[in-house]
Amino acid sequence: WDPERNSPIQTHDDLWGSSDTVQVVRCHPVEAHLVANCSADRGIGLHDIRTSSAMKKTILRMRSNDLQWNPMEPLNFLVGNEDHQAYTFDMRKLSEPTHIYKGHTSAVMSVAWAPTGREFVTGSYDRTIRIFSLSRHKGTSRDIYHAKRMQRVFSVSYSLDSTYIISGSDDTNVRLWKSNATEKLGQLTTREEAAMKYREALIKKFEHMPEVRKIHRARKTPKVIKKQTHIGIIQKESAERKQSNRIKHS
Repeated sequence: WDPERNSPIQTHDDLWGSSDTVQVVRCHPVEAHLVANCSADRGIGLHDIRTSSAMKKTILRMRSNDLQWNPMEPLNFLVGNEDHQAYTFDMRKLSEPTHIYKGHTSAVMSVAWAPTGREFVTGSYDRTIRIFSLSRHKGTSRDIYHAKRMQRVFSVSYSLDSTYIISGSDDTNVRLWKSNATEKLGQLTTREEAAMKYREALIKKFEHMPEVRKIHRARKTPKVIKKQTHIGIIQKESAERKQSNRIKHS
């Protein structure tokens, strides 16, 4: 669209044989002619404005609710999906995601990159917010935020200095969270700074020990989330066992 005209400049109606609803559209932060979209047919597509044509498309198992480009590595983008997971893709190869991030027990409704491009936050229908770091390749969150009165989270975002996370939820509230829960806001004294560096050095030194790793990664989660996670594990094991039995007796 042109803001000075009341009719579109271009119309991209070629969605690879699909005329389904387009839910999310995001312009590339560097290449102004490149546009990514998520559609209700479970597809993620790339369009070129210069040629008014569709470039690539991939189909996931379920519908994607949000898409965000990495601000520091614009070749990569992040997708929040209805299958409780978040995916990162390389725009040069949409056939498979580069990483899969798990932990939520319901649909991921919103995703947002930190301005550094090294971590991102997800907001979910399970009423929690999770922070994922790209340096942790196991696909698990480094932190989880929740509140007793907070309902389904539909929108999340980072502040420009990466210090805060803003969330909007179904209980008509906007909440402000620290992106690093243990970080003290304001000026640190010399003793506080030395103590913090000492604790970080201890964690790094003994992070290979199972007990230290377990304490460092432990997070309190609501009982509902724990129960849903346990049920999900049982369902996954049951499906794998059923598939192996099919293969064995076919």
